[in-house]
Amino acid sequence: MPETIVINGKTIDRGEKVLTKISISKLPSGTVIEIPVYVFRSVHDGPVVLLMAGMHGDEVNGIEIVRRMLAKKMLYPLKGTIIAVPVLNIYGFLNFSREVPDGKDVNRSFPGNRDGSLASRVAHRFMKEVMPYVDFGIDFHTGGSSRSNYPQIRCMLDHGQNQVMAQAFAAPFILNSPFRQGSLRKEAAKTGKSILVYETGESLRFDEKGINLGIEGTCRVLHHLGMMAACPAPTEHSIICTKDVWLRAKNAGLWRSYVKLGEPIKKNQHIGSITDPYGEMEVRLNAPSGGYVIGLNNMPVVNQGDALLHISF
Repeated sequence: MPETIVINGKTIDRGEKVLTKISISKLPSGTVIEIPVYVFRSVHDGPVVLLMAGMHGDEVNGIEIVRRMLAKKMLYPLKGTIIAVPVLNIYGFLNFSREVPDGKDVNRSFPGNRDGSLASRVAHRFMKEVMPYVDFGIDFHTGGSSRSNYPQIRCMLDHGQNQVMAQAFAAPFILNSPFRQGSLRKEAAKTGKSILVYETGESLRFDEKGINLGIEGTCRVLHHLGMMAACPAPTEHSIICTKDVWLRAKNAGLWRSYVKLGEPIKKNQHIGSITDPYGEMEVRLNAPSGGYVIGLNNMPVVNQGDALLHISF
């Protein structure tokens, strides 16, 4: 752990608790857009852990996880440093949107460019100001529009300490997930840093079970690292999945699911149907493989190619 950390031009020594706001840009109205960064430092040597949410502005469950931990003063480490970023994509948060105003995804824009698009500038500033200090991180996410995710950790199991950390978190599911181009997770891995992604719920809706599991899992990771004195024991064993597949709509129409999130399913099981609005057509959907339902589309009206069901095994 470094003796001093400098973020946004502010020097933060051991034992200090600081809030600094990184200025990104301005809205057309002239309003300054700033990213709040909370830094909690122990006097004792230890790892630097990043807890970050709001990469996509409409993914509120992660934002609520970090907010509750801040409000309950749970982020004062026994050793090391915790850096907490409740909302990275302030633009998306203000506009109930996944992207920034230029339509780009911040999590496909890393490592970023100082002179690039708005998303690229956000990524660049974060990589320059925060990531050099981070040893390990948890990036909190939520399912996309109208799609719910069952609480799960995503990581490359064979990279660094990912599997150990994922098992310490003890989410219901641990999914071996390849790196995606332009993602924070991939860029962090290039410098030997491990980032776990925690997914739960649906965008713009609170998922209380997933929020509570996210807080408890984070406490278990911090306890594992010696940064927290105690943590809640997991109530179930994690199921590790090495493969996953999305079932997509072959027809447009009205979608009905006959299975629930987290439910085990068998190959060829009748899991849903798509009908037309007129009572003249019904297409039966069967599971392409056995496994578990870790993602589900809640939108009743779907088009061809829409993702309906995420199965892991």
